Amino acid sequence: MSGVPTGSPGDLKSKDILSYVALGDSFTEGMSDPYPDSDSVPNGRYRGWADRVAEHLAGHVPEVRYANLAIRGRLIAQIRDEQVPRAVEMKPDLVTLCAGGNDILRPGSDPDQVVEIFESMVADLRATGARVVVFTGFDTNWQPVMRHLRGKIATYNMHMRAVADRYGCDVVDVWSMKVLSDSRAWNWDRLHLSSEGHRRLALRVCEVLDLPVDADWNQPWPPPEPRDWRTARQEDLHWAREFLVPWIHRRLTGRSSGDGVPAKRPTLERCEPLPGRERR
Repeated sequence: MSGVPTGSPGDLKSKDILSYVALGDSFTEGMSDPYPDSDSVPNGRYRGWADRVAEHLAGHVPEVRYANLAIRGRLIAQIRDEQVPRAVEMKPDLVTLCAGGNDILRPGSDPDQVVEIFESMVADLRATGARVVVFTGFDTNWQPVMRHLRGKIATYNMHMRAVADRYGCDVVDVWSMKVLSDSRAWNWDRLHLSSEGHRRLALRVCEVLDLPVDADWNQPWPPPEPRDWRTARQEDLHWAREFLVPWIHRRLTGRSSGDGVPAKRPTLERCEPLPGRERR
């Protein structure tokens, strides 16, 4: 598409004021990574990798203005219609975009059609001159119930990478982050990252943005505690009863976990550095 930038903007650390907008669904909203003091978080209780990246940026740039428009349960067309126009109006320096996961999980969904919507979003965002960071889907091989979706996710990933190449986007290859194939990287619902999973992903995003980090996202996990077969099956039953059945029911009735949930940071607001870290 003519007029669309094909290269990434310059060093983010060279800006006096940096604006950053995060778009997506529950993955970007931050479920399930609660703040230690939820009362201090306007319109939400979750931190997540995007908030952590914004905090890290604030440690290297004089001023960071950050908005997070992501809302749990959003399908890619909803993100296109509700979030992208608002982001375009904000004209940010940096955008992170992760969308399509909820669509791919739905039976009968077509990754070819999903990526067409994805490309239209990327085109609009890159036309503003923003640096756009996109994410591959996770490798679900570790999850027995979700393992059958690997082929569909891999197809979407390949299409998404082609779009990223055409529009000069940065790519966070989550599929290759094998450290996230450990159950400790995930919340009990097995669909949302744990706090430690969000922390590791934030470090990886910072690496892609060429920001210095003082920890290794790929640090091996300590040896897991042994579990017997009966305990593992009880956990599977608990998960199916408390998460899988309600999830299926919402899909059958056309409802979403994000119905009535507002964006936690709907406007660009000043973001402070990580606790205990002064700006450099």
